[in-house]
Amino acid sequence: MDKDKTRFFKALTVLAVVGAVLLFAMTITEIKGYRFIGGGVSASNTISVSGDGEVYAAPDIATVSFTVTEESKKVADAQDKVTTKVKTALTAIRSLGVADKDIKTENYSSYPKYEYRQGGTVVCMSLDCPSPVSKQVLVGYEVSQYVSITVRDLDSVNSVVDALGTAGVTNMQGPDFAIDKQDAFKADARKQAIDKAKEKAKVLARDLGVSLVRIVSFSEGGDYPVYYDRAMMSSGKGVSAPQALPELPQGQEKITSQVTITYEIR
Repeated sequence: MDKDKTRFFKALTVLAVVGAVLLFAMTITEIKGYRFIGGGVSASNTISVSGDGEVYAAPDIATVSFTVTEESKKVADAQDKVTTKVKTALTAIRSLGVADKDIKTENYSSYPKYEYRQGGTVVCMSLDCPSPVSKQVLVGYEVSQYVSITVRDLDSVNSVVDALGTAGVTNMQGPDFAIDKQDAFKADARKQAIDKAKEKAKVLARDLGVSLVRIVSFSEGGDYPVYYDRAMMSSGKGVSAPQALPELPQGQEKITSQVTITYEIR
């Protein structure tokens, strides 16, 4: 009997030790989590600072779009007219080095056109005669094709615009200049903004006589490209043309970033 009691107390002792070790490990884990994450308790003493950054960059692409619209009594005839004019325009564009991957039909539409016409003459001798009945009459069809073009050689933008006009395009939009890949410029602007905010936080903490503990929140805005005018584009490469090519300012884009950083202080 004494041996059984001894074994029993030894087992209880082992269990107690194991339980104590597990409890200690869990406590350490919670302490570490509190230290680095905050333990789920939000910071009560904070300061917020903001910073802004901006980067200027020249555009490297341009977008030109145009619409060809034709009417005819038969839809097939209107489609043929649109196809002929668009093919003429695109042939001219391709001859300037624009790749097929940069030419895209954004919309193609076809719909009937109607007119409201008065009906036959109404014979009436009284003052409250009914108005002549009007009816909807099909008079033809309208077909439209909307095409966008990305021009990667900016030296040829004015030639592209001129070529479209020569091809008979009368409804044209652009060129709209832009930066093809903005990520690197956005990153530069963001870094500038963060550096300014951090410097503000250091100065503010020193003036307030407090210490910066950790960042508890961060937000960013901006990244909106803004157009700025600059020198005119050249209208050619020294070769005289039968008519003046349009002068199209490329301008510059200002890419901005505004950040706000909130610090816990003590």
